[in-house]
Amino acid sequence: MTKAELVGLVAAQAGATSAESERVLNAFRDVVQAKLKAGEDVAYPGLGKFSRVARKARTGRNPQTGAAIKVAASKAPKFTAAAGLKSVVNGEAPAPKLAKAK
Repeated sequence: MTKAELVGLVAAQAGATSAESERVLNAFRDVVQAKLKAGEDVAYPGLGKFSRVARKARTGRNPQTGAAIKVAASKAPKFTAAAGLKSVVNGEAPAPKLAKAK
């Protein structure tokens, strides 16, 4: 699904314009990015939790030459799905009915 398709479906579901829906989705993205950068988790009930994990420095391998290389420590985003999302994906609960996108 593309961003335009997502914006259209959210707009139809919420009864809003595409411009309003895009602003809300962009704002959600910005809030998640800012809070993760600050080291805070962001939970959305029924969807899941966004968090930040620390990766330790390690020794990796160049796949072409097999030579050892140093991989620096880093931070990475992580998403953990909520139980409600898992049950819908596994077919244990019905998926929400969606409005038709314009």
